Order: sequence, then C-alpha cells, then structure tokens
Amino acid sequence: MSELQSLVSGRIERALQSTILRAQGRGLAGQPAAPGRLAEALHYAVTPGGARIRPTILVSVAMACGDDAPELTDAAAAALELIHCASLVHDDLPCFDDADQRRGKPSVHRAYSEPLAVLAGDSLIVQAFTALAAAGRDQPLRALDLVGVLAARTGMPAGICAGQGWESEAAIDLQAYHMAKTGALFIAATQMGAIAAGQDPEPWTELGARIGAAFQVADDLLDALGNAETLGKPVGQDAAHGRPSAVAQLGVAGAVAHLQDILAGAISSIPSCRGEAQLAGLVRLYARRMVPAEYAGA
Repeated sequence: MSELQSLVSGRIERALQSTILRAQGRGLAGQPAAPGRLAEALHYAVTPGGARIRPTILVSVAMACGDDAPELTDAAAAALELIHCASLVHDDLPCFDDADQRRGKPSVHRAYSEPLAVLAGDSLIVQAFTALAAAGRDQPLRALDLVGVLAARTGMPAGICAGQGWESEAAIDLQAYHMAKTGALFIAATQMGAIAAGQDPEPWTELGARIGAAFQVADDLLDALGNAETLGKPVGQDAAHGRPSAVAQLGVAGAVAHLQDILAGAISSIPSCRGEAQLAGLVRLYARRMVPAEYAGA
C-alpha cells in the first residue's frame, strides 16, 4: 500500500469508527443506553471492512478537487460506506440471497438473528445521514447537497433499493438494473467527493457510472468463476436465483472484453483537475484487480 493509499484508508477507518461509536450510544455525554446486541451487530456489519472502494474513490476525488473541507469529506466517505454495508446486510437476508457468509465470516443474520440484521441495516442507513448532518455545520449547503445525492442513490427510482427491486420484476432492464444495483453508489462516490470539495458534481457522473458498470461486470465474473473460500461469500448466486448477468448475456470472454472497454472509457472520462493523474492511476489499479488473470493480457 502506498503512502497516499495508507493516508486515505486511515481517514476512512477513523471516520467509520467515530460514527459507529455514536450509533452505539458511545462517545457523547448524556447518551441513553443502547441495546447491546444491536450495538454489537452494527460494529460487526462494518468491520473488518472489504476494500472500502467506494469511500476511497470519494476521498480521492475530493483530494483531486482540493479537499478544502476534510472533515466533511471524511463524514461523506463514512456515510457512503455505511449505506453500502447496510445494503450487504439486507442482501444477505433469507428473503433475498439467503447468504450464510459475508467477508469471510457469518452474515449478520446468521451471527445475530434475522430481526437484528434488519434493524442493523436500518440503523446503518439512518446513521449515514446522521453523520452528514453532524459534519455539515460549517458547510451546510454542501452537506445538504451530499444528503440529496446519497438519498437519491440509495432509494427510488434509481438507487440501490431500485436495484434490488428489479429482481422482483418479470422482465428486467439489464442496463437499469446494473446502474441501480451497483452503479448508484459509485456515482454517489464521485459526485459526493466533488461536492465535499466545493465542486460541481455533474462532470463526475460519467466516471462514477463507468466504474460502477465495470464493478458489476467484474462481480458477475467472480460469481461465475470464483470460489467462496477466496471471496468470503457464496458464489453461483446469479445462476441460482435466475438473476441477469453479463456472463449469462455475453459469455465469459465477452464479459471480459466488455469490462475492458468500460475501464478504458472510465479513465478517459476523468474531468480535468489537479489530481487527474493520480485518479487515473487509481482506476488503473482497480482495473488490474478486476480483470481475471488469464484474460489480463488479452
């Protein structure tokens, strides 16, 4: 890990720890006692984390744009990751994927019960917006815009709730499904990074959409080609649940070619900014990780 990556990772983890402590009723004088098992479940759902890709992109975009309000940036990064973690808790529930594992350990509903998993996911969503509200006193207009973007990319009609909802439709619009299920929070990452630094979010939309599309295709490939021990979660879920995927639609080789095209477009879509070269390097780093090794030279 480079020095810059270590710096970004440290900022994200400290912000997450702080907001989880607050959600657990700790760190503030006069807070009422919180239910212990639910408090534990919140921490369990967030740590240890995965790659923290979405908040890393958010902080990286903010830094590329000047990052003149780092506390707001860090709160935005934590809020985005809390929404992502909440979505994983809910995705794993028996009514959806019925997954026994997540990030190499029992899923929240297996470790704490189904009712507590529902409450933990709900609590993480609420805490995400609480974190933005608490950090927005010095930059209220930016904080309000951050809330708007995060809400739009979480709910309906084009947020991750919509993405989950597409799976209950008789006919699925694959592009809309992927854009909502995976792309939404990547668009939030690039837009919120720009907003936190006081910049116009719109020029950053395409980058987020392309990164999100790439990660969806990569996830489809991992689900088809990976193994549960390496990934820390069940595989073969798309086929088992009859979900649409790039692999089912294009085949493995076609999905890999599509992934490479998306990534090339992502790099070219980065808006002009002081940190443009560093962002391009970050996208290339993720690109190397996403393309299956046997296809990397294709």
